[in-house]
Amino acid sequence: MTERSPMLPPERTRTLALASAFLRGVAAAGLGLGSLAVLVTVLWISSPFPDSGPGGALRAAAAVWLLAHGAELVRPDTLSGVPAPVGVVPLLLVVGPVWLAHRAARDAAEPEEGRPRPSQAGAFCAVTAGYLLVAAGAAAYARGGSLRVVPDTLAFPVALVVAGAAAAGVWTAAGRPFGPLPSWSPLVLQEAVARTLFRNRAEAACRAAAVGTAVLVGGGALLVAVALGRDVAAAQDAFLALAGDWSGRVAVLLLAVSLVPNAALWGAAYGLGPGFALGTGATATPLGLTGSPAVPHFPLLAAVPDQGPATTLNWAALAVPAVAALAVAWCAVRRAAPADAPRAQAWSPRETALVTGLAALGCGAGTALLTAVAGGPLGSGALAAFGPVWWLTGPAALVWTAAIGVPAALFLRLWRLRERGWAWRRDVDAPDGAEDTEDVREGADGNGADADADAVPEADEAGETGKPRRWWAPWRTGAPGDSAVQEGPAGSAAGGTAPAGGTPADDPGFEPYDFLPTDPWHENETREARWASLKRGSGGLMADFPARVPAALRSEETSGQPTEAKAADAKPADADGRGATP
Repeated sequence: MTERSPMLPPERTRTLALASAFLRGVAAAGLGLGSLAVLVTVLWISSPFPDSGPGGALRAAAAVWLLAHGAELVRPDTLSGVPAPVGVVPLLLVVGPVWLAHRAARDAAEPEEGRPRPSQAGAFCAVTAGYLLVAAGAAAYARGGSLRVVPDTLAFPVALVVAGAAAAGVWTAAGRPFGPLPSWSPLVLQEAVARTLFRNRAEAACRAAAVGTAVLVGGGALLVAVALGRDVAAAQDAFLALAGDWSGRVAVLLLAVSLVPNAALWGAAYGLGPGFALGTGATATPLGLTGSPAVPHFPLLAAVPDQGPATTLNWAALAVPAVAALAVAWCAVRRAAPADAPRAQAWSPRETALVTGLAALGCGAGTALLTAVAGGPLGSGALAAFGPVWWLTGPAALVWTAAIGVPAALFLRLWRLRERGWAWRRDVDAPDGAEDTEDVREGADGNGADADADAVPEADEAGETGKPRRWWAPWRTGAPGDSAVQEGPAGSAAGGTAPAGGTPADDPGFEPYDFLPTDPWHENETREARWASLKRGSGGLMADFPARVPAALRSEETSGQPTEAKAADAKPADADGRGATP
């Protein structure tokens, strides 16, 4: 027989969980560093004229891995003898380390059967500590290489990037909740986040800001692609001049691909107006390229505009922030006035303008953050300033999205909540549906006295609460003129009235009483025989009046009998109007 091992105490369980989270952080950092080291080693082996041995290649790989976290590097060996900083971070390299740290924190904080789970704060601290331990070791190892790490940048921004990725992973494991805030936060914010209305508005603003930032970056990438397409020969010449062997060209190609997000942000800054710096004495804006640019030979820099005043194509770049502002307005109005929701659920103009303004503020903040990491120094002289100026690009994005987005959002809200009075915009079959409605309301006898006419809502009232058919979305049904039937308490459709059976009046095979059963059970003779049998078996307890005949059959009987026969069959009544009883 086997004995069950004794359960571990809670203190040791928590210790094992924290140790597991720490090792996850170490493994994530080691996986990212090892992948980049393998790539650099392959390029070093394939190079016909390597500058250093395998140790130098590995040190360069460690420095580039730290550069992907935002660390600033220094090249001590230069022609002038002055160390040159390298602060431009290839943003595509950032994706790998950030995703690895995020996944490590998420896996450490997710509950799993049979495995102890640390607290959210414990998982965050353990994963971050393990990752930063490997980063510190890589910085110490790269100290003797051709690219050295500035020690101050290890705390900011390297530690901040790792902590942010780990915090996002823990938040994802918790289900991405929007609140509650920590206990040390202001009470006003805690009360605001606790309200569902505030959370909905904040979520809408964040989504609109993210969409606006994405449109800006995509528009910048489009500008760069168009500019490279116009001057593809210069890009090809720069690519071939940097390396003569295939291994060097592969390295240049990989570097250019990793800098594509940077180029997209440069294009977005150009479209916003502030442009970007090409050294300390030159700036490229839609108004033109001023100064003397210090542009190194690189394929992506072939997209830089020529010197001189701007042309019509340069001014066309201003369409990028305008489209981004319209995208922000559209995303805000989709939540402010949904197309399929009643008018009562729409936001007020003040709320719509406020949410759009907050989305513009978020778009400006996101653009400033991204452009801040898209540029940096490439030297100590003329290349000390290279790339967009974040403190100009962020406010420019805010002004563009707020100045165009807020009025556009108010106009779109007004358009969505307009009165639907144009029949040609609702449905092409609206006149026919209106004629059918008038025919049904006249009644079966032609005098317009329909018993259920008062219980049927009007077409305008149904149009307010139903799902109207939009002129730009003809697949939506439910408008007052549509053929879809909406059954109500009186069995009516949205576009008119219907008989008591609930069958629409425009059905060609409709008959008023085709729903009544036709078997002998409901005939008069069978009904009277059944009533007499029940009366005999009741012992005199049943009243002496005939069985109730439905109104439809009674109308048929009375229409077929003369007036004298009706009077003869009538029972004498008492003074109070009730019939005689045995």
